Amino acid sequence: MKPTTTLFLAAALSLAATGAMAQAGRNLLPQQGGEALYKGICQDCHMPDGRGAEGAGHYPALAKNPKLEEPGYPLSVVVSGLKSMPAFGGALDDQQVADVVNYIRTHFGNAYKNPVKPEDVKTAR
Repeated sequence: MKPTTTLFLAAALSLAATGAMAQAGRNLLPQQGGEALYKGICQDCHMPDGRGAEGAGHYPALAKNPKLEEPGYPLSVVVSGLKSMPAFGGALDDQQVADVVNYIRTHFGNAYKNPVKPEDVKTAR
């Protein structure tokens, strides 16, 4: 990840964690579209091919992951976080969350149906 992207992401997540998002609004990350969002905020941990990684932490594989079949699971994880994965719900708008969730559910050997819509994200928040 580029240093400026890392700093921007850290600032956005810090705002989200402190509750300042209510004043600042969502969509703090400039990427639009599932692939761009994945490359900008996901692939450094989950790897460009979605295979996950072990090392300083455990980053689960997204490739051929049956947990992604039910759209509510990855939607919840992206919005609210899980274990060491930060919550991105405060930094991403409903469309961005839907886009990145749909991207990981239809790439890396995944071909899951029932795409997430922005309305689903709004309900999940």
